[in-house]
Amino acid sequence: VPLLYTFLHMRHSLKYFDKMRCLRKRSAVSFLGVLVICLLFMNLYIEDGYVLEGDKQLIRETATHQLNPERYVHTFKDLSNFSGSINISYRYLAGTPLPRKRYLTIGLSSVKRKKGNYLLETIKSIFEQSSYEELKEIAVVVQLADFDSAWCEGIVQDISQKFAHHIIAGRLIVIHVPEEYYPVLDGLKRNYNDPEDRVKFRSKQNVDYAFLLNFCANLSDYYVMLEDDVRCSRNFLTTVKKVITSREGSYWVTLEFSKLGYIGKLYHSHDLPRLAHFLLMFYQEMPCDWLLIHFRGLLAQKEVIRFKPSLFQHMGYYSSYKGAENKLKDDDFEEESFDIPDNPPANLHTNMNVFENYEASKAYSSIDEYFWGKSPSTGDFYGIVFEKPIKINKIKVVTGTEDRQNDILHHGALEVGEKIVGNKKGRQCTTYLRLGEFKNGNFEITDVEHKVLFDINCMRILVTKSQKEWLIIRSISIWTSQTP
Repeated sequence: VPLLYTFLHMRHSLKYFDKMRCLRKRSAVSFLGVLVICLLFMNLYIEDGYVLEGDKQLIRETATHQLNPERYVHTFKDLSNFSGSINISYRYLAGTPLPRKRYLTIGLSSVKRKKGNYLLETIKSIFEQSSYEELKEIAVVVQLADFDSAWCEGIVQDISQKFAHHIIAGRLIVIHVPEEYYPVLDGLKRNYNDPEDRVKFRSKQNVDYAFLLNFCANLSDYYVMLEDDVRCSRNFLTTVKKVITSREGSYWVTLEFSKLGYIGKLYHSHDLPRLAHFLLMFYQEMPCDWLLIHFRGLLAQKEVIRFKPSLFQHMGYYSSYKGAENKLKDDDFEEESFDIPDNPPANLHTNMNVFENYEASKAYSSIDEYFWGKSPSTGDFYGIVFEKPIKINKIKVVTGTEDRQNDILHHGALEVGEKIVGNKKGRQCTTYLRLGEFKNGNFEITDVEHKVLFDINCMRILVTKSQKEWLIIRSISIWTSQTP
């Protein structure tokens, strides 16, 4: 019996191994194909000498230009090598290492242009549009990324003459990375059928930005990237700080203060080493603004978080690439100071029929999104119940959008209330005071604290006449005067 059992067991094992051999044969071709693709892909990147061991693992898993954020997010976050700095030497052309850490570093990378030069105007705009108190909290780092030493010397001389007091005060640094630290920039892959000189230009730009980010990683709490042909909004730092405070407790990788290129993109400084490594890894693949979208997704921020109005405007007429014309303008830019609303913490609710995911919270958000309800009727409302009673200075409500100009509140009023009742899930005010009617879909009132004698617990938008059109509440902005 033991011998018979052993024989049967061996026979069963042989059948199992025969099946395994068949499976191996069927999968051999596909396996070899995948292996060849991975080896080719690895070779393309490892040749430049800048790929670290942790980077190689990500490269082996990334065989196309379409990076899948959900697939790689955990791998990318866990790569310990990304937290280290890139081992290169920087030349200080003007200024010295910062004596103390700042709140915000502003980074610019500049190269020689065939037509026009806007760098000095950009630096001037940064400093002129900042108050004395704001200047204490910023550092400006200019990277001269051209290999023409005569051009670099001339620009440094101009910067040193015009901004000497900012250099002495430790607010302005000019740096340069020698050409020897750059990877191969000739004979690169011509993705998207770009001409060779275009591929070289955008690939070098990726490396320029990577070196700049690497330098700025420990200078401040936050970092914003500008281009070298930008005009700034007045008191932009104060607005940036207010936005950061409003996002406290929420996760973000990139906050955008301009919709153009690599202008006005804000990061936590602790993310800069990873971003620098990322740009170096894929420097020859695609333009930097495309890579930034992938980077944001890899760190699990799926949606764009962009603020309006924009704080930075593109002013250059001639591009740094061959001096080509570049007339791009950000139509959301406002140069004069704008005061971003406070919008204190509140619970939002409505009895309107909400369309898809355009829920009530989106009208109260500081980013570019809105509430959308279907054909409201008389008595319908959009309600705000504040977590704490507040005093309000100014209220502004905008309905409709440029694309749907008729989806406004045609007949409505804005009211504020006191004497709150109910539990946390169903709180509301028992009495309301009407502050005014909507006109052409909009409502705005100032000096509210002088017109309302009580501390405000609630605010609501009331529909006073039914309408066939749907209703978009694009933004609700509240400025508080003081906390009771």
